[in-house]
Amino acid sequence: MATMRPIEQRADSVREFNRFYMSRIGVLGDVFLDTEYSASEVRLLYELAYRDRPTASKIGEALGLDPAYVSRTLRKFEKRGFITTVPGADRRCRLLMLTPAGRKAFAPLEKKARGAIVDILEPLSTADQNRVAESMLALRVLLGDPSIASKQQGLYLIRPPRPGDLGWIVHRHGVLYAEEFGYGACFEGQVASVVSDFIRHQQFERERCWVAERDGEIIGSIFLIAQSKTVAQLRLLLVEPTARGMGLGRRLVDETIRFARVAGYQRIRLWTQTELKAARKLYQSAGFQIIGEEAHEGFGKKMQAEVWELKL
Repeated sequence: MATMRPIEQRADSVREFNRFYMSRIGVLGDVFLDTEYSASEVRLLYELAYRDRPTASKIGEALGLDPAYVSRTLRKFEKRGFITTVPGADRRCRLLMLTPAGRKAFAPLEKKARGAIVDILEPLSTADQNRVAESMLALRVLLGDPSIASKQQGLYLIRPPRPGDLGWIVHRHGVLYAEEFGYGACFEGQVASVVSDFIRHQQFERERCWVAERDGEIIGSIFLIAQSKTVAQLRLLLVEPTARGMGLGRRLVDETIRFARVAGYQRIRLWTQTELKAARKLYQSAGFQIIGEEAHEGFGKKMQAEVWELKL
């Protein structure tokens, strides 16, 4: 037998890890975690739930699946009422969307998948859990995952909040908005009230907070909170001055939009101020539109507020 080259030995190590990891998360067999779906079908549902403006060709390319298989599976989903199509900007291109029935079918699959990973991580210490998450992020960057910020932009991680992070969010809102816009203590108090309500009443399946971290430091955050059964509210978007200009704000907004679609909301609303020009530009680029305005003096000075809305 010919001696393997060093790179071939490293390739075998990667293959061994893949088999180990896939067996741990239950995707080596024909079905996904003892459900009626195959792993490939669940991957397709995930892309339909989270990909922005998905098409059959984009999903197939992202997953490396045979186009014929993708077409057959999408027809199967369509027959079961899981997906519908809408015209894209190019009339020749049809965008795919999960229907309420599709979201209902996907929700327990995602919960089951998340639970399987929680079971793997739970025996580890918090520090080791963070090492696992950070190592996997590094793998995605090194292997060219296009959804991760480039090295030129600066590597960052989008994650759930950890103990102490929510207090940081209140603190940094108070500091930054006082320095940059002259907002008084009443603004910081309102932020604290929003965060407190989130902690005490969070509906995990319908509400989330995301934190952006780079080199161990928080550089941004955002919340999505239920306003009603069909309407979600985007709140407390913050990007640190040192992290601006790298697309982080849009990435955080995109996370809320993807989650809102999976959670079954029909609209996302937000409340902002006319003087927050960078944020307004970001919301406009994400598809939000102004649906109302009001004058107020809530933050220690006369201001003009706006209500924006995005139909999902």
